[in-house]
Amino acid sequence: MLDPSSSEEESEELVEEESGKEPLAPAAARLSPSRPGEGPGGGGGGGAGGGGSAGGLQPGGRGSSAARPASPSPSVASEKEKDELERLQREEEERKKKLQLYVFVMRCIAYPFNAKQPTDMARRQQKISKQQLQTIKDRFQAFLNGETQIVADEAFINAVQSYYEVFLKSDRVARMVQSGGCSANDSREVFKKHIEKRVRSLPEIDGLSKETVLSSWMAKFDAIYRGEEDPRKQQARMTASAASELILSKEQLYEMFQNILGIKKFEHQLLYNACQLDNPDEQAAQIRRELDGRLQMAEQIAKERKFPKFVSKEMENMYIEELKSSVNLLMANLESMPVSKGGSEFKLQKLKRSHNTSIIDMGEENENQLSKSDVVLSFSLEVVIMEVQGLKSLAPNRIVYCTMEVEGGEKLQTDQAEASKPTWGTQGDFTTTHALPAVKVKLFTESTGVLALEDKELGRVVLHPTPNSPKQSEWHKMTVSKNCPDQDLKIKLAVRMDKPQNMKHSGYLWAIGKNVWKRWKKRFFVLVQVSQYTFAMCSYREKKAEPQELLQLDGYTVDYTDPQPGLDGGRTFFNAVKEGDTVIFASDDEQDRILWVQAMYRATGQSHKPVPPTQVQKLNAKGGNVPQIDAPISQFYADRAQKHGMDEFISSNPCNFDHASLFEMVQRLTLDHRLNDSYSCLGWFSPGQVFVLDEYCARNGVRGCHRHLCYLRDLLERAENGAMIDPTLLHYSFAFCASHVHGNRPDGIGTVTVDEKERFEEIKERLRVLLENQITHFRYCFPFGRPEGALKATLSLLERVLMKDIVTPVPQEEVKTVIRKCLEQAALVNYTRLSEYAKIEENQKDAENVGRLVTPAKKLEDTIRLAELVIEVLQQNEEHHAEVSSAFAWWSDLMVEHAETFLSLFAVDMDAALEVQPPDTWDSFPLFQLINDSLRSDYNLCNGKFHKHLQDLFAPLVVRYVDLMESSIAQSIHRGFERESWEPVKSLTSNLPNVNLPNVNLPKVPNLPVNIPLGIPQMPSFSAPSWMAAIYDSDNGSGTSEDMFWKLDALQTFIRDLHWPEEEFGKHLEQRLKLMASDMIESCVKRTRIAFEVKLQKTSRSTDFRVPQSICTMFNVMVDAKAQSTKLCSMEMGQEFAKEWHQYHSKIDELIEETVKEMITLLVAKFVTILEGVLAKLSRYDEGTLFSSFLSFTVKAASKYVDVPKPGMDVADAYVTFVRHSQDVLRDKVNEEMYIERLFDQWYTSSMSVVCTWLTDRMDLQLHIYQLKTLIRIVKKTYRDFRLQGVLDSTLNSKTYETIRNRLTVEEATASVSEGGGLQGITMKDSDEEDEEDD
Repeated sequence: MLDPSSSEEESEELVEEESGKEPLAPAAARLSPSRPGEGPGGGGGGGAGGGGSAGGLQPGGRGSSAARPASPSPSVASEKEKDELERLQREEEERKKKLQLYVFVMRCIAYPFNAKQPTDMARRQQKISKQQLQTIKDRFQAFLNGETQIVADEAFINAVQSYYEVFLKSDRVARMVQSGGCSANDSREVFKKHIEKRVRSLPEIDGLSKETVLSSWMAKFDAIYRGEEDPRKQQARMTASAASELILSKEQLYEMFQNILGIKKFEHQLLYNACQLDNPDEQAAQIRRELDGRLQMAEQIAKERKFPKFVSKEMENMYIEELKSSVNLLMANLESMPVSKGGSEFKLQKLKRSHNTSIIDMGEENENQLSKSDVVLSFSLEVVIMEVQGLKSLAPNRIVYCTMEVEGGEKLQTDQAEASKPTWGTQGDFTTTHALPAVKVKLFTESTGVLALEDKELGRVVLHPTPNSPKQSEWHKMTVSKNCPDQDLKIKLAVRMDKPQNMKHSGYLWAIGKNVWKRWKKRFFVLVQVSQYTFAMCSYREKKAEPQELLQLDGYTVDYTDPQPGLDGGRTFFNAVKEGDTVIFASDDEQDRILWVQAMYRATGQSHKPVPPTQVQKLNAKGGNVPQIDAPISQFYADRAQKHGMDEFISSNPCNFDHASLFEMVQRLTLDHRLNDSYSCLGWFSPGQVFVLDEYCARNGVRGCHRHLCYLRDLLERAENGAMIDPTLLHYSFAFCASHVHGNRPDGIGTVTVDEKERFEEIKERLRVLLENQITHFRYCFPFGRPEGALKATLSLLERVLMKDIVTPVPQEEVKTVIRKCLEQAALVNYTRLSEYAKIEENQKDAENVGRLVTPAKKLEDTIRLAELVIEVLQQNEEHHAEVSSAFAWWSDLMVEHAETFLSLFAVDMDAALEVQPPDTWDSFPLFQLINDSLRSDYNLCNGKFHKHLQDLFAPLVVRYVDLMESSIAQSIHRGFERESWEPVKSLTSNLPNVNLPNVNLPKVPNLPVNIPLGIPQMPSFSAPSWMAAIYDSDNGSGTSEDMFWKLDALQTFIRDLHWPEEEFGKHLEQRLKLMASDMIESCVKRTRIAFEVKLQKTSRSTDFRVPQSICTMFNVMVDAKAQSTKLCSMEMGQEFAKEWHQYHSKIDELIEETVKEMITLLVAKFVTILEGVLAKLSRYDEGTLFSSFLSFTVKAASKYVDVPKPGMDVADAYVTFVRHSQDVLRDKVNEEMYIERLFDQWYTSSMSVVCTWLTDRMDLQLHIYQLKTLIRIVKKTYRDFRLQGVLDSTLNSKTYETIRNRLTVEEATASVSEGGGLQGITMKDSDEEDEEDD
């Protein structure tokens, strides 16, 4: 049959079209006169499509005159023709080789009995091409530009931005795409790994888990990656491709290997039909012939002693046993194939091996003779009764029906019909074991008689169908009884007898033999297949289930013969011959004979292929290419194949070919096809390809070691040329070859040829070089840890390659030494490429500055950028290549050494950049912070070789910086306090200069003025202290003090942010800064105390005194000093040092506390002095003094004429106003409530003490009316004002106050009696009216 993909007519047209092109190569081959007989068309012009004109193009002939001007000389032209001829011959030989190879591959696909398509192989992902990578980049760029409808938060956008910059734009990814090893799954897994750390570091959100965020981000990633494509279409396409990746039909396998071997469709159709690939019997017979040929070849090798060169002489006999054992195994596999399966229902599968050893030794006769009971046939019959003709005697309404039965079986009946229309169309199904069954069909009519017991039989017909009988319905004359009036009854029926699967052919033959069928007689024969290797010719009689006689065909050879004299019957003869026996058969026509010989040829498994005499005559005849009418269809296809030059490929004996080289070719071409398909296969074959290659090796005896050596060589060539090959795949093949060469195969010791051993050693060395190169370039061979687990598999394979034999493991130190050397080279490779990348990146940014001198600042900037890239490389190594440690514990140590080597290369450039920096510049600190923050978080690299070098490099710089800053702060304190205006900072900040500071990637804060000599560094910009905001919101300390506190805090913050890794030096720095802060604060406190006293001395002593802003500022300096001393001077140290430091820190606190007490005392003394001045004025009214009498007389005299003011009220009011204003200013400007309370308590107590002392001194005197009124006003207002300011009642109602109150109350009573209302409403009693009046 034709291939299902095209019709016979289309195939014929293709054949005719292609046949015109076929002679081109032979015609071209005849251009050279020196080799006229070579090439497929040489030796004459009678080939298909070849004409005499092509053969007449000789040098010097007429046909060469037109081409002569183009050729400089005949010798050059002949050289060109010779080269062209050789090229065409090579191409023709290659084409023939591929066609022959395709025939072998087709047979493996058509009838596999050793292998199956594996279903447990890892599914390969779709490959990303260069165009797809660019499309993916564009989609992510569109998302980052906001051109998509995907809603995302800032964190996701930052993650995508980082992924886009680090992964998608990486040249390593582009190289991975070019190598064919990058799949969509790889890019997705890299992004997933990339965001996991980001998501884990996000703050917790109530009701939203991190897993939910991860899932949401991955869904958005998929949406970006997919773009505008319909996900349903993509899913359907992926499903279809995944299905084709798993298992392929026969048609798909044919098409695949047509593409692999470059076979045209019409060539496939010719080969398919001529090889009868749709006929499982023919394929099984072909396999039997091949296996028999391999056994004969093994015997010939043993006989002629033509062995391959083995590593040991003893392996020669073992080699023969291997050949026979492999053939016997194939025979067992073939024998286990069920006979019943075949045709289109046959599926690609490997069946269980049979334990039947009857075929192992087929040379002994009578060992496995068949009995008649072993041959069992089961036939299905269909009997269809259509209609009856000739019922003339019956009344039209009489009922008729038919019955049918197979001899020995059940009887079936049709429906009833009227005699006027006896039609049924009823089918009966029967099963029988008779090869020649008897089918009886009877016609009945219902009896009308009352006493009739049975219906009346009108007629019957008995048929003896065979599987070869016509299947369509036919008319049969029925046998009727003599007294039946209707003698011409006919019945139309069809009998279909299906052929069972184990019956290969049947029909009537004449036969005579020596042991069976001893009489020349025509019998019904059936060719029965009992098993894959056992066939029998059986003759049957009618109605018998067992054969009458049988002939087991083992060892027989069938062929055509001439008519035998003396045998009458039969027209065309053939025979079956065996040593000591000959059986002659004859059929009645030529086509039947050909079919019988073909069937028996397949059954015997003979190597000789019988050729019909009619075909031999046709080959010798001129018009032999016209198929004969009586030839079978297989013969027609064979003729067509012969016509197009395919016969040599079909009829060739597979045992005569070097299948090792053929398999090497097909495996190489298959690998090329696989690496160029749409899957990221990494060198793994697809299941269908594995199946075909396995079947080819088993069927044609390709040695497993040769197969894997060729595979390894092909894979190594691709890997050396930049293709991505899975090291696990290399490991499998290498382990197989190693176990074979070293004699440690799981199935026992096998033969090893010298060629295999030499090729293995060569491949082993190539593999070692490749693996070491891949480990050296691990960042580029396995970028971002992809393919997953590849680096780990590479190390495992290298460990295996370094083994001297298959048993003795290689010492770990030796493996580590090799890998350590590779990683040392890797450090140089990685840093060199990184430096080149940084230079390229820098050149792209500063293209306009090319040729200019590189400044130290520019060099430092480049070094910082390079450091960022170095850190990124180390982080990627840790993130993507650390999983190897799970398999190799020493890998992490070697990677640490690699990182140190890598950093040492960077140290050279870093040192060179730092050497050219000007002295006393601090722009290099960000470089230290960047590197140190990365290294200190790495357990392995922290305080490592490079880290210590970095500390040694920057430690003097830090010490120098601290020294200069200490000097700067000290000078700013000294000069600041000399020029200090003691204005609060709020009024100063608006006038502060804004100095540009170096960028340390931290928020900037304002720089307070620093009055330092030229050459002292300015403070860099650091994070603002948490208390800094208060400077701008309320009155606070002086500019000098706040500047000092901020500088101390900024300096400590800067040193703290350095995170100095060495503990001892870090503690030293901290201790020094704390001591510096303590000294600075102590100096500030002392200077403030001196300034406070000086300021008070310069102020007024009268009630005109107002508390100046500077006094409050000085108090606030004390407040800030106390707060900042806790922050700037406290340390977390050990117990012993903490105790010592606590004593030192307590001195600062005590100093501040004592200074505050002194300041409060000085200020209260000032207030008391003012009160004493008021009391001194009142002393002038003391009783008995001249001044008192004079004042009293003067006031009384003057009061007659004018309104004289009340004496003493202005003094009292002035004092009360002074007190209230002082209280308000202090309360508003001083920020520490505790200091205010202490000041007010001491002020109130001192004031009451002064008044009480003054009254005590006048205990014996009566107070003047004006003295009394003034004191009452002062005492009452003082009491009330201090109570409103929060002075406690216990302080307010002290004994001193009670003494004053009692004295003034007595004096008030005395004055009321003596003066008669002279107090004018002023009294010690509480009165709201008085308050309102006074206010």
